Amino acid sequence: MTPPSQTEPALAGTSATARLADVDALRGFALFGILMVNIPFFASGYTLLDVADPARTAWHDHLASDVVQFVFESKFYLLFAFLFGYSFTLQINSAAARGLTFRPRFLRRLGALFLIGVANAVLLFYGDILVTYAVLGLLLFLVRGISPRRALWVAGIITGTIALLFLTVAVLVTVIDGASATATASEQARMLADGRAGTEAMRGGLGSVIGERLSSLGTSFPLILFFQGPLAFSAFLVGLAAGKRRVLAQPAGHERKLRLIQLIGFPVGLAGSLFYTFGGDDNLFAGAAHLVSAPFLTAAYVATLLRVFRTARGARLAEVLAGPGRMALTNYLSQSLLCVLIFTGIGLGLIGRVPYAAVLAIAVAIYSVQLVWSAWWMRRFRMGPVEWLLRAATHLERPAMRLRESPRRSPASV
Repeated sequence: MTPPSQTEPALAGTSATARLADVDALRGFALFGILMVNIPFFASGYTLLDVADPARTAWHDHLASDVVQFVFESKFYLLFAFLFGYSFTLQINSAAARGLTFRPRFLRRLGALFLIGVANAVLLFYGDILVTYAVLGLLLFLVRGISPRRALWVAGIITGTIALLFLTVAVLVTVIDGASATATASEQARMLADGRAGTEAMRGGLGSVIGERLSSLGTSFPLILFFQGPLAFSAFLVGLAAGKRRVLAQPAGHERKLRLIQLIGFPVGLAGSLFYTFGGDDNLFAGAAHLVSAPFLTAAYVATLLRVFRTARGARLAEVLAGPGRMALTNYLSQSLLCVLIFTGIGLGLIGRVPYAAVLAIAVAIYSVQLVWSAWWMRRFRMGPVEWLLRAATHLERPAMRLRESPRRSPASV
């Protein structure tokens, strides 16, 4: 078992002095990618069903969809999960340095995260990942003593197993495809009807929107639990291994490894994304290839940013991205809230009425606002409002919020 001084978690809301600027900057970067992937689910009732919206058939709609698939899809939730695992090691170190027992605080934190995730799934976004993080966080705690090498092996085995299952399904579908063509066409017609119904429901009032959210959980939750969940846990383990080896704390000491990650990650990751994006709709072989290649591209993104952050201009970029990253949970939830107000009948009711390219432009606008707002907020406060709530639940005390307010020095303060 790894000594406690080498393993315990930091989620959003830890002390600013214990933070690493690069971790916050990477988290801020991940927020942008998460928004680019999530916003189409708010903008159309067809997206969750993985069928084309009949109102989006123009060339620029297809181009925008291809950009999201090629650059963003399946990469940024892995980055977020990697940072969750990495941050896990930071708070273990913090707790050990202060001689504090970590377990009860961590369990309370996960419990609060679970409740926040449930509220998000019901009220804002059926694709919420926080509930999954809370559940998988328990498993991460149980295996916290795993060695970095073994953690990487287990992560690879999990990812490979999921990809193998995809390949098996792809082969079976290919074998029986000729006998099921009529059924497939019928299923497509049913999904189109469901997409229209979902879009109309989201144009209704609060009750209609919540009802559609609850209905959509039946489709989204199994995907998150059995597909995203295992892959997210793999990224947790990679982040845990990186944290134990202090990769983000001392990136200059890992320059050769970062270059190697770029040299391998970009060719493999981009090839997989190319196959996934242009390999044809419902191509399960392309999906399996993407499962294996997406972590390579995510790693290449991280390695590139860590090297860029070491430059003069890159340091400024890191400073800008660190603002939203330091209050990532607040920004993640506020992204969903803004999308609800823009696209559902609770607000402007623009669902199904905005071209795909314009939807992505809205995402860029939302993130730009978050950059400015986060910088303003963090000049005045120690943490975001949701981070404050999570920290209060974790330590069962009222944390200091304003920068001029002296933090409490009780034994529970971690």
